[in-house]
Amino acid sequence: MKKLFFLLVLVVSCTQMWSQDVDKTSGSANSKEDRNFRIPLIGEKAPSFSAESTNGTINFPDDFGHSWKILFSHPKDFTPVCSTEILNLAHLQSQFDLLGVKLVVISTDRLETHVQWKKALEMLKLDNKEFVKIRFPLVDDENIVVSKQYGMIHPETNSTRSVRGVFIIDPDNIIQAIYFYPMNVGRSTYELIRMIKALQTSSKDKVLMPANWEEGNDVLVRTPPKVDDNSPKTEIADYYNPAWFLWYKKVKNN
Repeated sequence: MKKLFFLLVLVVSCTQMWSQDVDKTSGSANSKEDRNFRIPLIGEKAPSFSAESTNGTINFPDDFGHSWKILFSHPKDFTPVCSTEILNLAHLQSQFDLLGVKLVVISTDRLETHVQWKKALEMLKLDNKEFVKIRFPLVDDENIVVSKQYGMIHPETNSTRSVRGVFIIDPDNIIQAIYFYPMNVGRSTYELIRMIKALQTSSKDKVLMPANWEEGNDVLVRTPPKVDDNSPKTEIADYYNPAWFLWYKKVKNN
């Protein structure tokens, strides 16, 4: 009986130890999985969020209607590179307005710091440009909720250094382009405008944009034009092909 009793005690003890090990392993796995913040990809719906900003409470993307949107993120206020980026965006607000683009900027500092940062930037002349008012919202993401939704927090750390993403979102709230930049290199505002123009032209005219495309340049077509004896010569002249697999369509500039 004593041997049987000790055997039962041994089995129970081993079972409990095994159970604890499984729980620890499972907990570790779950913890790591919880920190695996996935970047939403091109073609996916832009994650929605509600947050406080320098323009009041915003609900993204619903508050911005059927328009193109750019979500521009920063890891911290008052940093040198980010400050130049905000001012460049502000100086080009009229160009974004003409393209029907709404700008939303998030930063992982709190709202009070955003307000002070905005005030300081609006009193700063950069590159011999005049003072400028920042009309787009600076969103409070102190709790890194938005940064997690957009996959900008690395799984192995809580650091906000990787919160340097740009998401271009179409009127149907589908992500159309994604950029990520290091902390030591400023983003090109002009490239964002070029990309918006390219995406809008491609969507409207059902064409493709070649490398280094700029507004007014010729575009690519997916398939060769249908040409027969009845095709108007003027229509045929609108196309040319350097190779059988590469067809361009001429853009008529006014």
